[in-house]
Amino acid sequence: MLIRVCPWLKIMRKINVLQFICPAGFYGAEMWILALAKNLDPKNVSCHLAITREWEGQDIEVFNRFQSLGLETHQIKMCGRFDPRVIPKLSRLIKDKKIDIIHTHGYKSDILGLIGARIAGIKAVATPHGFENTLDRKLQFFIRLGCMALRHFDRVAPLSEELQSDMQAIKVNPNRTRLIMNGVDLEEIESEREKSSSPMYPDRHEKRIGYVGQMAHRKNVDDLIKTFDLLYRNHKNIRLILIGDGPQRPELETKARSLDSSSKIEFLGYRNDRLMLLREMDLFCMTSSLEGIPRCMMEAMAMEVPVAAYNIPGVNKLLIPEKTGLMAEFGHVEDLKKCWERLLFDGKLSAQIAQRGRKHVVDNFSGKRMAEEYTRLYREMVKISS
Repeated sequence: MLIRVCPWLKIMRKINVLQFICPAGFYGAEMWILALAKNLDPKNVSCHLAITREWEGQDIEVFNRFQSLGLETHQIKMCGRFDPRVIPKLSRLIKDKKIDIIHTHGYKSDILGLIGARIAGIKAVATPHGFENTLDRKLQFFIRLGCMALRHFDRVAPLSEELQSDMQAIKVNPNRTRLIMNGVDLEEIESEREKSSSPMYPDRHEKRIGYVGQMAHRKNVDDLIKTFDLLYRNHKNIRLILIGDGPQRPELETKARSLDSSSKIEFLGYRNDRLMLLREMDLFCMTSSLEGIPRCMMEAMAMEVPVAAYNIPGVNKLLIPEKTGLMAEFGHVEDLKKCWERLLFDGKLSAQIAQRGRKHVVDNFSGKRMAEEYTRLYREMVKISS
């Protein structure tokens, strides 16, 4: 018997997607990949991860976490910070694993991933997570090269309106750009909120200000330390907890040691219990000069910690003044200190800001919503009907 199939009917199949990153630690982009992978429906998308392994002792926490989800992981050895010999290895991996789409994160992975995808004959999508305003000329060159590579991707999916504007500035074709707003893994947040654990800081009268993120130039942690030192002049029972690592950490530690408040400033380095530590913070703060929509801030807000920060693009999508957070203009340390004082010593305001901030993130920035939008984008790219 002859069976006629309607020409518009397409068979839905699982898409193989390779997330590709040259990890610098376990920060915003690495956490973002993990949140996306956890929220993608495995019936629709098979999510793989490939990282470059650049030196012994490199932080590959994203690899370990991805592997713990039971998903396929791959390491590609790279000699030094940038090695074009990665490209044929990546192309072979793409062909061996029958990858449909490579999804890149960061200027190095954008350059290497795009060329590898073209050799293998597959589609490529990039998610810009933000650009470092570095003074290092070599790094500036590679960032410019990465920006040029973005013009040749099949799709570019910035995670904030500001990054979308950046794509226009570097002449990425608007028809290839798809804004997919950042999202956070709410399942991980809720799991931590439900736990009962002994406090690391048992002094209930001490007010704790926290930061989670890289110690890098664009994060401007120096201003955060200045603000704390100003506040310490009038309020001795406070503590600054800095979680994260990066190239500026030695310089920042040296600066902190010279201050009167030095005994109350803690550099904890990278921690895999950051959410537990967030629970003990009375205030979360960021003083960045450049952001997308910062994941660490979303996590703090979802954990119901009140937030104060500089008013910059990206941050202002999360913080609605006097509702979901307090903001000072960039570089205005004295004004930021006043925001801190209000949130630390006005219990009613602090509670209201924390509750509204959590609701704002839960309602608008979930990892599930982000993953659904990426699934639609992946299907569009390989022309599979959903």
